[in-house]
Amino acid sequence: MKIVEKSKLWFGISGLVILAGLVFALISGLNLGIDFTGGTILQIDLGKSFDTQEIREITDEFDKEASITYAGEEKNEVQIKTKLDLSQAESMEIFNKFKEKYGLGTEDLLSTQKVGPAIGEQLKRQAIISLAAAAAGMLLYITFRFEFKFGVAATAALLHDVLIVLAVFAILQIPINTSFIAAILTIVGYSINATIVIFDRIRENRGFMKKGTSLADLVNLSINQTMARSINTSLTTLFTIGMVYILGVSAIKEFALPLIVGIVAGTYSSVLIAGPLWVMWKEREKPRARRT
Repeated sequence: MKIVEKSKLWFGISGLVILAGLVFALISGLNLGIDFTGGTILQIDLGKSFDTQEIREITDEFDKEASITYAGEEKNEVQIKTKLDLSQAESMEIFNKFKEKYGLGTEDLLSTQKVGPAIGEQLKRQAIISLAAAAAGMLLYITFRFEFKFGVAATAALLHDVLIVLAVFAILQIPINTSFIAAILTIVGYSINATIVIFDRIRENRGFMKKGTSLADLVNLSINQTMARSINTSLTTLFTIGMVYILGVSAIKEFALPLIVGIVAGTYSSVLIAGPLWVMWKEREKPRARRT
């Protein structure tokens, strides 16, 4: 399969998705969760198991976008996160609805916590620093193991994965929270592994290729040799994460969904983006070297 010769197509598909995400982000903005925007967190002990749909019947009256998660060792507690800055009286009004429905006492309102926007800004800063540090560390590692151009191509592929996930979340207006940041860092680690496997095969084949063989043919051969491995690894991971998303509670789904999108984007970039980027850079060196 000729991968490098169709690089404009691969770059174009990614560019369209990222551009669409940018347009939606400019029009509607990213749907940042309470961890970034601030809001109120209520934790209530219901004293028995419950279904989140039961909780929604109450929370939808004041915030249809409120996040509901299980808490407590026996999952008898509910944690409600809302972007609304609720006063003490408003929080008690909501609790009274639970009190009436489940026959609770005042002591069952375990906590009412407010999250300020300052904490959200700190989280954003820490997320950016974490991603930058991870990318820099991987660039140094790949430069040491292979060469600087391999490192730059791999880092560009990682940036591609992050932008694709952000674009999908912007288009679908899916809330972004701390679980999203953890998933992004996981995606970066997963994606670079597949890219390194391909680059390692390129380096191996480079020593055996006949003189005059083009870089495009070298990369095409290496990608095709590792294609089955890349696809099989990604599919088995997707099956597992997919079941976690289908069967998991909402808190787990918040982590699993960006992982699913990121694994698809990471496989795409490892196979179709990183190698062609390296070839483009190397090909541009040839005319410059001849002029020198």
